[in-house]
Amino acid sequence: MLILKVISRLLDYPSEGLFEASDELNDAVNASIYINPERRIALCEFIDKLTSRDIFDAQESYDLLFDRGRALSLLLFEHVHGESRDRGQAMVNLMKVYKSNGFHNDSSQLPDYIPLYLEFLSEQEPEFVQEWLGDICHLLTMLSERLIERECYYSVLFDSLIDLSGLVVDRAEIIESVKKEKRDDTIEAIDKEWEDKEIKFDDPIQSGSSCSSSGLHPSANSLDPNTIQQVPIKWHEQDAAQVSGL
Repeated sequence: MLILKVISRLLDYPSEGLFEASDELNDAVNASIYINPERRIALCEFIDKLTSRDIFDAQESYDLLFDRGRALSLLLFEHVHGESRDRGQAMVNLMKVYKSNGFHNDSSQLPDYIPLYLEFLSEQEPEFVQEWLGDICHLLTMLSERLIERECYYSVLFDSLIDLSGLVVDRAEIIESVKKEKRDDTIEAIDKEWEDKEIKFDDPIQSGSSCSSSGLHPSANSLDPNTIQQVPIKWHEQDAAQVSGL
């Protein structure tokens, strides 16, 4: 599913290669049969807006957005397990799933890095993709709403993934939860995070998020290595300012 590969690239750190490939990215979006016309327009607008910026400004905005505070972390299990030991086992299980399905991770990123997760899904069957996106749909919605709250256009990427999951999400409760959250990317919040505190290895560290472990729902074929099944790889498509500024 090529559209997932496109979204993976767009959600990764902005690079010169990404900017140079803007036309190809737009072509891939417009050729996709898996998203509706309105979402295709929104994704193309995102691509044009991102790649029209100065690359260094885009990179700085990206760092301030996703690497400052945990609320918008692109590591799935950071939201689910925090720093508990369960997170390590979850990543081991996920790596087994990748390997079982013929996906070789040459990236230096952790296996639960969302762009890498999407790269893996891009090589799987649509039914598998829907199931695995559905597993994290609550988390995707939470991230989308946090971005909307910050008036950041990156939310369109997460909304596109929710569409691809095939699930209809009731966002009302999530919206209210996000509105009550305290920002964790302020200087004060970051200073507080670095203060000495008791270390509890068995408890997830709170990230200022109300997203609990329900954000990653176990499915029949998900992270249990005992239920891993080989999924054939098949392509279904032809290869065809500041943070608030996005």
